[in-house]
Amino acid sequence: MESFFYIVKEQFMTKNIKLLHAEERPREKLMSKGASALTCAELIAILLRSGHANLNAIDLSREILLKAGNSLNILSTFTAQQLMRINGVGQAKALSILAAFELGRRMAVEIPEPMPQIHSSIQVNGIMSPIISNLPHEECWVLYLNRSNRLIGKERVSQGGISSTIFDIRIIVKKAVEHLATGIILVHNHPSGNPRPSGEDMRQTEALRDAAALFDISLTDHIIISKNKFYSFSDENL
Repeated sequence: MESFFYIVKEQFMTKNIKLLHAEERPREKLMSKGASALTCAELIAILLRSGHANLNAIDLSREILLKAGNSLNILSTFTAQQLMRINGVGQAKALSILAAFELGRRMAVEIPEPMPQIHSSIQVNGIMSPIISNLPHEECWVLYLNRSNRLIGKERVSQGGISSTIFDIRIIVKKAVEHLATGIILVHNHPSGNPRPSGEDMRQTEALRDAAALFDISLTDHIIISKNKFYSFSDENL
């Protein structure tokens, strides 16, 4: 009988996060110590708000991270359907996680003040890699520069499939003119992990360079980003 009550007690303790000491509860810990003091599981637990069955919110968060190989980068690529396949994750919890990652992506897209001056492909990779390096599909972005090579804007101009994306040269040039840009940098990703340009990448780059030149706009670089590396047409003297 004593062992039975011990098992019931253990299950209840695991299920109810309110039984944790105040300093161990994610919300209280966030209020007293700040977000940086929380583990990834604790931060996700705040999004989930509750656990499931014999798992409290923290344990369920650990289970979610485990499904993503304990990688936030991998977890950020999960769809709502993938998240909902995890026992205890319903639609509301899945959408909360997706919304948090999308806010992070949008923050990465915002241009900091003062606007950075672009001097190298490494800088461009640092700006764009957090946005597109882990996407499962290709996206093409354009960075607009003024005469001092300061970044005055950036936006996605096309989205493609797993292996290719096509961009409209006329739209890119039109937007560059609207931004009063004197230079542009084309950036896209290769989900395959190989950043080397394809024949189509070379052809499109050449066509964009020639079209932009008609409006005295220079194509400063075309950078292809993969998960851990990038390829710069400018660095390769192309």
